[in-house]
Amino acid sequence: MSRRKFSTCMAAIGIVVLAMACTTVGPDYAQPETRMPDAWHAAAVAGLEGDAATLQTWWRVFDDPLLNDLVLRSANGNLSLREALWRVEEARALRGAVAGARQPQVDASGQAGRSKASDNGALGAFSPDGLDAGNLFSVGLGAAWEIDVFGRIRRQVEAADATTEATVEAYRDVLVSLFAETAIAYINVRTAQERLRIAGANVVGQENTLRLTRDRFDAGLVSALDVAQAESNLANTTSLIPVIERDRDQAMNRLAVLLGEHPGTLHEELGAKAPIPSEPADVVVGLPTELLRQRPDVRQAERLLAAQTARIGVATADLYPSFSLSGFLGLEAVSAGDLSSGDSVTWGVGLPVRWSIFSGGRIRSQIRAEEARTEQLLANYERTVLLALEEAENAMVAYATELERRERLAQSVDATRRSLELVLTQYTTGITNFQNVLDTQRTLLLREDDLAVAEGLVVANLVRLYRALGGGWDPDALPPASPVEKTEQVAREGPTGAAG
Repeated sequence: MSRRKFSTCMAAIGIVVLAMACTTVGPDYAQPETRMPDAWHAAAVAGLEGDAATLQTWWRVFDDPLLNDLVLRSANGNLSLREALWRVEEARALRGAVAGARQPQVDASGQAGRSKASDNGALGAFSPDGLDAGNLFSVGLGAAWEIDVFGRIRRQVEAADATTEATVEAYRDVLVSLFAETAIAYINVRTAQERLRIAGANVVGQENTLRLTRDRFDAGLVSALDVAQAESNLANTTSLIPVIERDRDQAMNRLAVLLGEHPGTLHEELGAKAPIPSEPADVVVGLPTELLRQRPDVRQAERLLAAQTARIGVATADLYPSFSLSGFLGLEAVSAGDLSSGDSVTWGVGLPVRWSIFSGGRIRSQIRAEEARTEQLLANYERTVLLALEEAENAMVAYATELERRERLAQSVDATRRSLELVLTQYTTGITNFQNVLDTQRTLLLREDDLAVAEGLVVANLVRLYRALGGGWDPDALPPASPVEKTEQVAREGPTGAAG
């Protein structure tokens, strides 16, 4: 074939290949249609309504500057968040590696060697004087370019894009959980401090009662039994203080680790007593349909499904031939000094074609496997949506019922305090026995402690509700930057800025 005919043939093949390059085999992804309720269950949303925009910075509704600061510090220092961000960086790098296959691959090569063929070999048989050793020097560039006729590489890039987006959503899911855990740990610290205050106040009251019984015993008005019972009651109350202090210190340690600091580093900062944060007058929850946009775990499941759908196309492309363009341009000579000569130029071009005609059913089995994995991830996505709805409904119920319980406990505490005042007056005048005083004091301690715990649970349950709704980030924000840039952005913009 003449050089002109060869060029014409190559051009024709190139035109055909380019004409086919728009073909992409495999299913095109479409986001699943998910049926969502129009509203939350009526019993769960009593008093919960409004726009869900507050979800993005929900911790600010408690109007606690220290809590705001701790949330910001957790976004800067938490190690689980840093790990998740490096996973995003890894996925981006892998995506770049996959996308690189769309470009021509060029390699440089060179060789300098000396060799001698066997005199008794096939070549030596035609040379009566034997073969001499010879040199060979070569240098050149080799290029190869896979023409993505049936979209195998495009589907790989599509899968890599969706996988990268899934890691971004996984990062955001860590962010949502981190902010909630930070707030809950802080609330636990303040709850323990309130319980310590209540226990201390009851100790003071019971010490006064012990002095009263001793005075009455010295006056011969009561027996030693009253004194012993008062001492027992006081000792029982003081025994609760170390337990509550343990809970407080453990909550401080937990908070420190969430901030990426050593346990114990926050004891001085949080040592000053402060009230338990109060819930806002209005709590916003939005609509159930917003979960699909706001919950990072739901978004992650959807992106994983998209990535797996693209992998069906990658496997399907193996049913079709693959085309490549290859070429080589270099210099080759038996003497290094001749490499610069024009006669040393060597080159070659080709259009390799590979087509697996028979593979024993391997390719179609791989396609079926990818389709089965896609169905698995579709079921996982639908389950994730249901679990998100369940978690949100349960969080609303927990918050609403704890509000009611706290109200009843507050009424009980008020009534018990009045009862204690009356029973102490009656005991002092001899109308009632000391057992009624002991019972009322014990009841007051239990009710006040329960009320403090309930006050903390109300706020903690509200935090859990915000977490269940996916609060703590802006769905319209840009994906996280690189780990180095992330720290700078959080310090500048806060945890829900452009850094995610």
